[in-house]
Amino acid sequence: MTLNWTILKAVGLLVASNVFMTFAWYAHLKDMKAKPWFIAAMFSWGIAFFEYVLQVPANRIGSNALSLPQLKILQEVITLTVFVPFLIFYMKQQFKWDFVWAGLCMCGAVYFIFRK
Repeated sequence: MTLNWTILKAVGLLVASNVFMTFAWYAHLKDMKAKPWFIAAMFSWGIAFFEYVLQVPANRIGSNALSLPQLKILQEVITLTVFVPFLIFYMKQQFKWDFVWAGLCMCGAVYFIFRK
């Protein structure tokens, strides 16, 4: 089996994009709770800009090797993979086995969307 560099580049960009997305969507709940919502929104939009700078080329690159449903499921798996460590280490939430079960459900989605 050969390594598909197109998919690898897309995955790398999607992981980086997801880190920005996760912080844009959720970090204000910890760091800016006392600020007005519109301040948090402006801060989040600033972070989200970098998400899109990475996400748009990731999807363009990924679409050269993957179907749109495959690209979407890949994005969802990456989202969960980035979100759980963010939740535990940054937001200081406790680990739950439900994270594992959700991940296994995502594995099922990956299987069905990638099977021939």
